[in-house]
Amino acid sequence: MNANIVVLAGDGIGPEVTNEAKKILTAVAGKFGHNFTFDHQLMGGCAIDEKGTSLPDATVEACKVADAVLLGAVGGPKWDNPNAPDRPERGLLGIRKALNLFANLRPVKVHPQLISASAIKEEVLAGVDLLVVRELTGGAYFGPRKEAGEEGYEAYDTMLYTRLEIERVVRLAADAAMGRRKKLTSVDKANVLASSRLWRRVTVDVLKDYPELSVDHVLVDAMAMHLIRRPADYDVVVSENLFGDILTDEASMLAGSMGMLPSASLGDVMNSHKLPLGLYEPIHGSAPDIAGRGISNPLATILSSAMLLRHSLGLEAEAAAIEAAVDTVLNEGVRTGDIAHTGTEVVGTEVMGNLVVEALKV
Repeated sequence: MNANIVVLAGDGIGPEVTNEAKKILTAVAGKFGHNFTFDHQLMGGCAIDEKGTSLPDATVEACKVADAVLLGAVGGPKWDNPNAPDRPERGLLGIRKALNLFANLRPVKVHPQLISASAIKEEVLAGVDLLVVRELTGGAYFGPRKEAGEEGYEAYDTMLYTRLEIERVVRLAADAAMGRRKKLTSVDKANVLASSRLWRRVTVDVLKDYPELSVDHVLVDAMAMHLIRRPADYDVVVSENLFGDILTDEASMLAGSMGMLPSASLGDVMNSHKLPLGLYEPIHGSAPDIAGRGISNPLATILSSAMLLRHSLGLEAEAAAIEAAVDTVLNEGVRTGDIAHTGTEVVGTEVMGNLVVEALKV
């Protein structure tokens, strides 16, 4: 297979972790007889510095004709002025909107080798394997807003949703649940928010088409508690944008570190292989405090590349090979600093990537 992958390395540790993912994808191509080309484009703070905008037109056009997009991370203190006309995060929201990426899939699986890396009790973590599906193009991040400005005393964000936005992401989550344990949890705040009451009503309507699913509706504050108290009870969780953003960061602590969780953003735009054009990224940020030190954990980005192969290229065996290689390295007791504990060998970003490549070759 030939595939064109746009790489948006971004800021902070983004270039470091995407470099390791490219290394793994190149190894996969060699092992399985594929040809992957990588097209590097600017987005985020680095794009502001070089092009004067967080999302250059050339980047958008390159992504639209790609088969998949691999993203590192964006942002950092350098661009944190809240009154700046452009910020790195605007580029991220913009590319999601430009590619109509309405669903973010964030799998949370606790590797048995990493149970000690989590602050949660071992018995609570046993059997945790869930998928959070977060709506990406609606809600408070995209609704009408007012900035206060330097001298202002009023600001607002609007959590706006339409039936179509809710329907399509709930249907995608339901389809995912049908291929798993057939359990779906919808998260809202329907006791308070009008948008959540619409969310629940539309969700109930959509799920009439899925009689085999076991469904429950959970308020977001209760869900925050249940994720820590009994996470193994959940299979697929679907939520609106803001709630999903917060809950998945919380869920990363089940796996021991944000450095372990991949994600895929999917929509209804098809690539040259008649599969969804997706954007794949780790859930962590740009971590400017450790950028350039070679100590970041590349495994979330490497696992994101496995999701890229699975969802945008249809290469299941190749995706599974990456995931198995990561398991092999973890079974050998090798860790980056964020998931290390007594008795493990601590390595840097590049060495971890090299070890995954070597495990792939076996």
